[in-house]
Amino acid sequence: TIKTSHIHGKGCFATTAFRARRKIAEYAGEKISNAEANRRAKRKTLRICAINNRWSLDGSRGGNGTHYINHSCEPNAYMKILYDHILFIALRDIEPGEEITIDYESTLHSDKKRCICRASSCRGTINRV
Repeated sequence: TIKTSHIHGKGCFATTAFRARRKIAEYAGEKISNAEANRRAKRKTLRICAINNRWSLDGSRGGNGTHYINHSCEPNAYMKILYDHILFIALRDIEPGEEITIDYESTLHSDKKRCICRASSCRGTINRV
């Protein structure tokens, strides 16, 4: 479910339990070229995930709520690309009501974009530099 996040804006929260190493959801959105993704990256809030070196998905257009999954330096899930599908997989057991988070690692944001996840091991930036 989507609701207010203590990390940033809105977040994506588990409505059911997810066991470690199990699929949580698939990212959905408009399929766009990476050139278009770079053009759209000038917006304040990005909801774009790269599929490969040619294509990306813009979750702000036709998304399913997974575009509200926030970054954390201590995530409970990770993103896996399989046959041009972007999947979210649980790193550990996730309980109902828990916010689903991933480590963005590399985004279209500037490498100087500050992280606000508040994790004890926060590295200070969204991108891993």
